[in-house]
Amino acid sequence: MQTILTIQTGGQRLYEFTRDAAGFVADSDVDVGLLTVFVRHTSCSLLIQENADPDVQRDLTEFFARTVPENMNWLRHTQEGPDDMPAHIKSALTAVSLSIPVSGGAMMLGTWQGLYLFEHRRAPHRREIVLHLSD
Repeated sequence: MQTILTIQTGGQRLYEFTRDAAGFVADSDVDVGLLTVFVRHTSCSLLIQENADPDVQRDLTEFFARTVPENMNWLRHTQEGPDDMPAHIKSALTAVSLSIPVSGGAMMLGTWQGLYLFEHRRAPHRREIVLHLSD
């Protein structure tokens, strides 16, 4: 079973899509299985992260901005803007796919875990996330 989620982003931050993924799993006939989540882009990524305190998302965004700044004058890939190659680096440091066990027809996430698209570009983008559920 498979679907594609579309997330409209509005800049560099984390966008939670846990409810959408949970709804997809709940609507399936799969009791025990594996949900694979894959983002079809190279300048954003996926995270499983705490969803209780919004400061966690702000701190992660700030950490990556400081770790991979836009002003690295040695970068060669610059034709798409100063945030593009840093976005590719941030994506390489995180993940573009996740695997989540399913049991009882639900994702086996921890109490405070949520699924996030991590947008690494400043401009708005339309991002596609593939959800694939197998039993």
